[in-house]
Amino acid sequence: MKVLVTGATGFTGNHLARHLASAGHEVRALVRDPERARTLGPQVGLVRGDLLDRDSLIRACDGVDVVYNIAALYRQAGLPKETYRDVNARAVGWLIEAAAAGGARRVVQCSTVGVHGDVEKPPANEEAPLRPGDVYQWTKLEGESVGREAAGRTGIELVIARPSGIYGPGDRRLLKLFGGVARGRFLMLGKGDIFYHLTYIDDLCEGFRLCGEVPAAAGRTYILAGGEVTTLKELVARIARIARVQPPRRSLPVWPVWVAGALCEAACAPLKIEPPLYRRRVDFFTKSRAFDISRARAEIGFAPAVGLDEGIGRTLAWYREYKWI
Repeated sequence: MKVLVTGATGFTGNHLARHLASAGHEVRALVRDPERARTLGPQVGLVRGDLLDRDSLIRACDGVDVVYNIAALYRQAGLPKETYRDVNARAVGWLIEAAAAGGARRVVQCSTVGVHGDVEKPPANEEAPLRPGDVYQWTKLEGESVGREAAGRTGIELVIARPSGIYGPGDRRLLKLFGGVARGRFLMLGKGDIFYHLTYIDDLCEGFRLCGEVPAAAGRTYILAGGEVTTLKELVARIARIARVQPPRRSLPVWPVWVAGALCEAACAPLKIEPPLYRRRVDFFTKSRAFDISRARAEIGFAPAVGLDEGIGRTLAWYREYKWI
């Protein structure tokens, strides 16, 4: 098929574009800066544009069969809520309209399990309560709603994928966790007894592909997560064991650090600089995340193939090879 991937210069989008190309598809990527897209290789065609440039969306979607919308505004200091809403919500509708005009049959919208917030009764499935906790999660949930409305209006098949914490070679978001443990510098806040559910990047890309190709996926929402879930304390211990270091023994109480994070955010936001400590970092230690992938297994054949220990080993090896740790 002819497919379009947005966000292809980011970690997930880059892996997905190359995964789809290796599966035999003709892959096109929407990129703002072609120089940053060199790692995609010659097998991926480039269209210069932006989610907020509706003309570029029409050019990018022309003649494609499936669109994978991976691009998103994650968490950046000093940005107004409307900027997040433009990229993570409104642009979803514009992209679906462009996909319909270009003849596509399906759009796969990458959301996040973060829309479920702190999971009170783990594991959560797709019908669990929706409790987004920050501007990123709120606008991703809004993007799901905007997408469903646009899909109903245009006749496009929309599939919503909600990944859990994504990791693997090249990932920067969880580098602080992996690198901190491997270097003996990781500091636990609280007891570490909350659940944390990871998804290895290769498994996630295959899940996206299935969302784009399996007929039964049309109109459905799927949680895509790894086959194993652990407590944060156990995850840290496994990273330490595979890194061949002692697990961290130090810990701090949560709430004093949370208050310090709130003060840092308040001081840094007017200056539009990244705070050295922020509440979201503290949430990592307090919000439980464990998910049920039964629907994706049953309906689209999603079957995570990379075990947690293997994924941790691959990730640590890559970080060390490229001198990130």
